[in-house]
Amino acid sequence: MKHTYNITGMTCNGCVASVSSDLIRIEGVLKVDVSLENGEVYIESDRHILLGILQSAISEKYKIYPKRESSEQSLIDNGEKSKWRQLRPLFLIFIYLFSAVILLNFKNWNTVNAMMDFMGLFFIVFSFFKLLDFKGFPDSFKMYDPLAKLIPAYGWVYPFIELVLGLMFLMRFQVTIALIVTIVILGLTTIGVTKVLLDKKSIQCACLGTALKLPMTEATFIENAIMLIMALSMLFMNVV
Repeated sequence: MKHTYNITGMTCNGCVASVSSDLIRIEGVLKVDVSLENGEVYIESDRHILLGILQSAISEKYKIYPKRESSEQSLIDNGEKSKWRQLRPLFLIFIYLFSAVILLNFKNWNTVNAMMDFMGLFFIVFSFFKLLDFKGFPDSFKMYDPLAKLIPAYGWVYPFIELVLGLMFLMRFQVTIALIVTIVILGLTTIGVTKVLLDKKSIQCACLGTALKLPMTEATFIENAIMLIMALSMLFMNVV
């Protein structure tokens, strides 16, 4: 994959050398060519690398961003699309999940069963999207999840943890254990999300993997909060 980015903050050849050496260290980057005169960075890689990863790899005095293009992807990267359009896939998925839960339970409605069905479908669907770009997910996830930052291998196994949790909820297998694990992993992620929002950082959200370019917004916090509230309430009620 080949991409050209604009970069600001470079004033000398030393800056060029610094940016080049920092970017070439990123996993997946094959070639870096920096132009001081044009304020551009050409990057060749063997995978898609998120803009936030590129920015975090270089000094804060440099700002890297995609060259302006007419394509929809350029509008996404430059933040010119509205939050609604960016987050529409997430909202649609939640609508489908709620609809599926209602259809599964409306004849013999039971709130506890409905909650377990929702949590099971949630984890399976979200793990599916993470596995669409399995190689790219860990780098994106560790940008805000505290445990993934500390233990990189956690990012690689996280989609499978979600998949197993989804099956446990749907099959009603060891639900208490599934609830405890849910509270722990989503609690850690929510801490990281909250910190990003408070610091007003602009990064990609990995909740739906990296195949869909979702920004980290309050919607991510709400999504995690809903699941945490469900898990905590079910554990508190001791319904399993």
